[in-house]
Amino acid sequence: MKIDPFDHRLTPARADIAADFLEAEIEAPKYVKGEHCRVLRGTLSVREKPEASARQSTELLFNERFIVYERKDGWAWGQNQTDGYVGYVREEGLGPDNDAPYSNEIQALRSYVFPEPDLKTIPLDMLHLSTRVRVTDVSGKYSRVDYGPGGGWIYSMHLCALNEVEPDYLSTAELFMGAPYGWGGRSSFGIDCSGLVQIALARAGITAPRDSDMQEAAVGEIVEGGLDAAQPGDLLFTAGHVMFLAEPGILLHANGHHMAVAYEVLTDFMDRTKDMDIPIRTIRRILSRN
Repeated sequence: MKIDPFDHRLTPARADIAADFLEAEIEAPKYVKGEHCRVLRGTLSVREKPEASARQSTELLFNERFIVYERKDGWAWGQNQTDGYVGYVREEGLGPDNDAPYSNEIQALRSYVFPEPDLKTIPLDMLHLSTRVRVTDVSGKYSRVDYGPGGGWIYSMHLCALNEVEPDYLSTAELFMGAPYGWGGRSSFGIDCSGLVQIALARAGITAPRDSDMQEAAVGEIVEGGLDAAQPGDLLFTAGHVMFLAEPGILLHANGHHMAVAYEVLTDFMDRTKDMDIPIRTIRRILSRN
C-alpha cells in the first residue's frame, strides 16, 4: 500500500489556494506563504470544514506547530507540523510561534496546569501525554512552563527530558485503558485507533503518520506468514483500523465496539467482524526508532 504524495489530508492545497512551496507541483490561482503558529490550548480540534458542526479529522496538542495559510470568519486553515495533517482550527486556539526549543515532555497520561505552584489553585488547563513544553523555572515540586502570558505550573514528576523516551510503547498504550473512543482524538479525553498508535510510538521516539492507512504503508516492516507469525507489539491492520497485539491472542485497541481503549480476545474480534469483510490484511513490526 502506498499513500498519494498529494493526498488531501497531507497537502495544503485547495481549488482556490495552495501553500507557496507547492507552486512547482500543484496548479492553483493563488499561492500563500504560511504563518508559523503554535497551539495555545491543551487540545485543539481540527475540522474537515470551517464549521462548528463539521467532523473532527484530528486533534492538536498544546505547543504543536501549525502553519496557517488562510484566516477567515474565525477559522484558520493550515497544516500541523508534527504529522503534516491539514485542516481547519479555531483561530483563538493559535498564537505566534517564537521557534524557541522545547526542553521537556509530558510523560503522564495528563497533567494539570496550575496558575501557581500549588495544587489547591484552580487549574488553567490540562496537558496531555507527549505534549512538549519549555520549562522556565522550578519551585519545589513544580515546574513553570510556557503556558499563557505568565506561564503555568506542572507537577515536575509528570515531566521528562525530550530524550527520555519510553521504549515500551505497549505500556504507554495501556495507560489509555478505558479512555473513551473519539474520532480524530489524540488524548485520553478521546482517542481513536491510529491516534493511540501514534502517541504511544511518539513516547518511544518513533515518528508515525496520523491515520491507519498511512501507518499501514509506512510504520515498521511487513511481517510475512500471517497471524501465526505475529508477535506482541506488532500492529495488525484491517481496512480503516489498526490494533496492537498486546500478547498472544489478545488485542489492545481504541475501537467503536467498546467505545473505549480496551483489550479484546483476537478470536472474539474475528468472530464479531466476520460478516463485515474486514480481514486482518497487514501485520507490521516496529524494529527500531526512526
